Amino acid sequence: MRQEILSIEDARRKIAEGRILLLAGDEDALRQLPKGNWLAGTIPYFISHERGGLVSRELVFATDITDIVADVAIAQYDQNTLARVYAEGPKHGFSFIVIPASSPTHLAFALNAPNYKSFGVRPLIGWIAGVHLDDLGKRTPKVFNGMTGDVVEDGALVLQAELPPNKLAEIGIINLFEQGDGDILTFNHDGFASKDVLVNGEKRDFAAYLLKNKLDTKLPLVADYYGVMVNISFQGIDEAEGTVKFYAPVFSGIRYKHAKPVADYVKTFQECLGKECGGDTDKVVFSCNCILNYLYSELEGKKTDPFIGPVTFGEIAYQLLNQTLVYLEVKDF
Repeated sequence: MRQEILSIEDARRKIAEGRILLLAGDEDALRQLPKGNWLAGTIPYFISHERGGLVSRELVFATDITDIVADVAIAQYDQNTLARVYAEGPKHGFSFIVIPASSPTHLAFALNAPNYKSFGVRPLIGWIAGVHLDDLGKRTPKVFNGMTGDVVEDGALVLQAELPPNKLAEIGIINLFEQGDGDILTFNHDGFASKDVLVNGEKRDFAAYLLKNKLDTKLPLVADYYGVMVNISFQGIDEAEGTVKFYAPVFSGIRYKHAKPVADYVKTFQECLGKECGGDTDKVVFSCNCILNYLYSELEGKKTDPFIGPVTFGEIAYQLLNQTLVYLEVKDF
């Protein structure tokens, strides 16, 4: 297996060789590729071994899984059929999913995934496709089925990978954030936006609360799911609507806190690396990092080895996550 930045010409060559590829790139770059054994999502932001964080509309990022899988197939779902994604995953392997950002399927997955049949039973990893930030509102994120040539604006493409009997897939999450010591925040509804929040049980105007307390919205809300920290990133405050908007949904009944600040992203990241992987990074097949980490931590030109890959509008490790790095390991056993 190998993860690398490729020119269009090199990507074409690998596709012609029959390699099985997970690709990421700008829409114009992906449209230049021939049919083959590949699945892709749109994004022009990457982190590479050679150049660290970079933005390119001409290059594509490739994860070559040819040598670790026994068989693959690509399935397509929409917001009405996505509930089958866990149950229909490979019995011995993993599913790799890409969904266009802000599509109805993205919203449905974000809100409902934990309630889908067989949630968490089989490994599901992936990411939310995006666009260059200069193209927001001008172009739509897309996913590409290299086997058929189909380009999808609303739906989910899932590469279902069967592994040989002696290999095992595991998913990891690196989250630099943890709950701060501030107020306990809860919500009365599920959703990507909220006008109100319960602060230690007292109903408050959420936007006014954020402004009065001068909370840094670059730091997410963090929920503690039985020891697993799950972030809800702020998209911003819509003053016209009087709402606070998020990149992932908040859920009623969950206790959130504003995150503790991270002083040095790269240093903290390296510390987390050792804890998460124990230094055995040769088994990492795929990883992706959140674009908010890329922007807020100024990762352009910085390296985060061995975790490279696309920079995304959301990460998927069984369910939608924000401001995390997720990775897939394939181990011998």
